[in-house]
Amino acid sequence: MARILIISDLHANIEAFDACLNAAPAYDRVWNLGDLVGYGASPNEVITLSRRIGDTFVRGNHDKACSGIVEPHDFNAAAAMSALWTRDQLTPEHLEWVHDLPAGPITCDGFPAQLSHGSPFDEDHYLIDVVDGCQTLAEARVALNLFGHTHIQGGFAEADGKCFRIIPDYQSDTELEQWTFEMQPGAGYLINPGSIGQPRDGDFRAAFALWLPQENSITFYRVPYNIAGAQNKIRRAGLPEWLAHRLSLGR
Repeated sequence: MARILIISDLHANIEAFDACLNAAPAYDRVWNLGDLVGYGASPNEVITLSRRIGDTFVRGNHDKACSGIVEPHDFNAAAAMSALWTRDQLTPEHLEWVHDLPAGPITCDGFPAQLSHGSPFDEDHYLIDVVDGCQTLAEARVALNLFGHTHIQGGFAEADGKCFRIIPDYQSDTELEQWTFEMQPGAGYLINPGSIGQPRDGDFRAAFALWLPQENSITFYRVPYNIAGAQNKIRRAGLPEWLAHRLSLGR
């Protein structure tokens, strides 16, 4: 029986990453859905820890820009500056490792799931609205599709002839919380664990998920962390102030 920790969009935020791992229950494997770097000021630390705990990764759009696969021409000014700064900060080994991360989707032997950064049909596509999510589920080849990129925890499901959005129901906006979603046999799912390093769903807390295949359940987590520490590092690095400020807004 396996317990799969699902993480995404760490964005060089080691404070949030540490808090999530400290809060996570026992797990056997870690699946990382990309964007380990960009925005935050601790890219080498996040990569080192990510490689230590897991070996299953897909690349994100910031991973591509920060490693030189693409230039950040389509990024906003703050994101582009961060990508170029990160490229200069990465150790040669980490730069090569990020450059060589695989494009999604990938599958994992023995599991009815596939991993992508954006859509399973386009690694750079933002799956945000329910119409897009339902169309993607209709064309998906596996029952469980894991994605990130939007920094919005939750996802979409198609069950009993209906397609709907999954939105975790939390009672607080400051405490450590979890919310479990029971999956139905024969249904299809697009699951986003949320962003560890830069949530954008109005909740500043770092986000991740745990999949228990044997129990057919996904548990979403929200974790408070040392935001001030992450913000101070961004400011000391000379990165745009907006990248620090938005962490406390969850946007």
